[in-house]
Amino acid sequence: MALVLVGINHQTADIALREKVAFPPELIAKATAQLVELPDVNEAVIVSTCNRTELYLDMDSDIRTVQTQQQQQIIAWLAKFHQLEVTQLQSCNYFHFQDEVLKHLMQVSCGLDSMVLGEPQILGQIKSAYAHSSELGTVGENLGRAFRGAFSIAKQVRTDTAIGENPVSVAYAAAALAERIFSDFGSLHALLIGAGKTIELVAQHLKQKGLHNIVVANRSLENALKLSAKIDAHAVLLSDIPEQLNRADIVVSSTNSQLPLLGKGAVERALKQRKHKPMLLVDLAVPRDIEPQVAEIADAYLYSIDDISSVIEDNVKSRSEAAAQAEIIIERGVQDYKRQLRSLNAVSILREFRSKAESLRAAELEKALKAFSNGEPAEKVLESLARAITNKLIHSPTVQMKKASADGRDEVLALVQELFELSGGESSDENP
Repeated sequence: MALVLVGINHQTADIALREKVAFPPELIAKATAQLVELPDVNEAVIVSTCNRTELYLDMDSDIRTVQTQQQQQIIAWLAKFHQLEVTQLQSCNYFHFQDEVLKHLMQVSCGLDSMVLGEPQILGQIKSAYAHSSELGTVGENLGRAFRGAFSIAKQVRTDTAIGENPVSVAYAAAALAERIFSDFGSLHALLIGAGKTIELVAQHLKQKGLHNIVVANRSLENALKLSAKIDAHAVLLSDIPEQLNRADIVVSSTNSQLPLLGKGAVERALKQRKHKPMLLVDLAVPRDIEPQVAEIADAYLYSIDDISSVIEDNVKSRSEAAAQAEIIIERGVQDYKRQLRSLNAVSILREFRSKAESLRAAELEKALKAFSNGEPAEKVLESLARAITNKLIHSPTVQMKKASADGRDEVLALVQELFELSGGESSDENP
C-alpha cells in the first residue's frame, strides 16, 4: 500500500488549462468511482478548486521503480475523463509518493500552497472533498489516516501561528482591487454573481469598505435570498443580470458554471447605457464565468483569479514568518505520522507473538490441570507450570541470540537488551 498524489495547480498551469481539468460537483462521484476501478487503486479523494485539481490515491504498489507507470496511468485517465490529449497534461502535473503526499496535503490544508498564502477557505474545501469521498465509500484506512492527520496539523498551525491574521483571501483581494480603482465606495453599486462562501466574503469586505448597494444574482433564487438576508442585499436570478449590469460599478463572479455567464456583448451594451462609466469585473471562478474577450472592451477592467496576486503581495509578506513556523509544525507532523506507521507495522508481529504465547500457556495449563486431577501436589504442579512456560517462551529467542552472537551481529543482542530492559552484565548461570 502506498499514498500517491497526481496534481495540477496554479504554479504549474495557467487558468486556461486548470479550468479544463476542474471537476464540477455533479461529476465528482462518477470520477471517483472510475478512479477506484483503475488497476492497483484502492482508495481515492478528488480535490478540485479554482487553483488546483489533485487526485489523492492509495495504491497497491510501493516500489519506486513503478512510480512513473503510476503517474502515466493516472494522467492518461485524467486526460480521457476531460477529453484532452495526454500531451496537454504531461508537462504541468506533479507527482508525490508516500511521505511527500502527506507533507503536501498538510501544506495545502494550511494554505501554504495557495495562491494567497495562508488563506483559510482551502481547509474547508479539503474537508468537503474528504467528506464527499467518505460518503462515496472510496476512503479507507490509509487515506483516512493521512487526511485526519492533515486536518489536525492545520488546526495546530491556525492556533499556534499568525498565518491567518492579515486578510489575504481572494475575496479580500477582490475588494482591495476595487478600492484601488474607486474612491467613493458609498456611491457605488456592486453585482455579485453566485451565492457561495467566496461571494459572501467579498460582500463582507465591500461593506466594511463602505459599499452598501449590493445585488446578488444566482441560479437558485432561494440561495440568493439566504445570502442577501445575511448581507442586506437585493436578490435576483441569473436571468436578471442584463437588467442589473448597467448599474454595476463592480462585478464579482464566483460560481460552478461550466460555461461563461457574462459575455462581451452584454458588457458592451451595459457600458453604452452607462455612457462608458468604468466597470470593474473580477472573475474568481474556474472555469471562468466571464468571457476573456471582455478585457478587450474600453472602460471594462477585467481581472481573473490569476491577475489578482499582486493585490495581496503586501499582506502575504507579513505571513512569511508564520509560514516558516508552520513548516516546522508540518515537519513534526510528518515525522509523527511516520512513527505511527512504523508502530502499525509491528502490530501483526505483536499479534502473532501474543497468539504463540497464548498457545503455549493453554497447552501447559492443560497439562497442569491433568496433574492436579491425578493428585499431584499443588506446589509441584505450579512449579512445573511456571518452569515449562518460561523455558518455552525463551527457547527460540535464546537460540537466535546465540546464532546472532556467533555471526557477529551485535546489533541483535543490543536490541534484545533494549526490548527486555537488560543491563548487559555477566550472568552466573552457564545455561540460560
